Amino acid sequence: MDSLQPVPGVQLIVLSEHVDYWNHDGWKDPYSSSSLTDRQSSYVHALGLKTPYTPQILVDGDMELRANDAQQVSEALQKAGTSPKVPIRITSATVDANPTAVRGHIEADGSSTKHNADVYAVIALDHAESQVSSGENRGRHLTHVAVVLEIAKVGKLEKGKPFSRDFQVKYKLPQTNSTPIRVVAVIQESGSGKVVGAALQKLTN
Repeated sequence: MDSLQPVPGVQLIVLSEHVDYWNHDGWKDPYSSSSLTDRQSSYVHALGLKTPYTPQILVDGDMELRANDAQQVSEALQKAGTSPKVPIRITSATVDANPTAVRGHIEADGSSTKHNADVYAVIALDHAESQVSSGENRGRHLTHVAVVLEIAKVGKLEKGKPFSRDFQVKYKLPQTNSTPIRVVAVIQESGSGKVVGAALQKLTN
């Protein structure tokens, strides 16, 4: 999905958020974190779901569906691609080596927004791999794309106003990894959690 870009005229920006509630099976996912588990739980509450599950796909923060229904996924992406988005861009981004961090600048045009929103900077590995030693997927070699390392709030976009802010996000690599880094800027409506804008830039780590 990430490499194929199946929706004509629309850039799909993908993020993989690894939860930690499977780590009790004897193998710890090196990319998992409790903060991402909490993030999924907040979506479960906001969307009125009974329980979290994996793998789960969230589209624009207000649609959720199972990954095994390709037609449903395609229809959801098509629908999301036609909804208006708030213009946002990463005007600069660089990687600092010590401590490991991304510094940059984000700008957004809030003239068309009807609600206040939060602006986030997300740091993700472009791709990653893991060898599962036990549990349900024991023996499998897994490949991942856009694996989230950190999510940091940069500021607030007020309705009808422009946004311009510097940011710095520190992150730790779970293992030695020379894969490129993805920096994703996200505009998410306060309260509802609906994603109304996003931008992507890739950096060499």
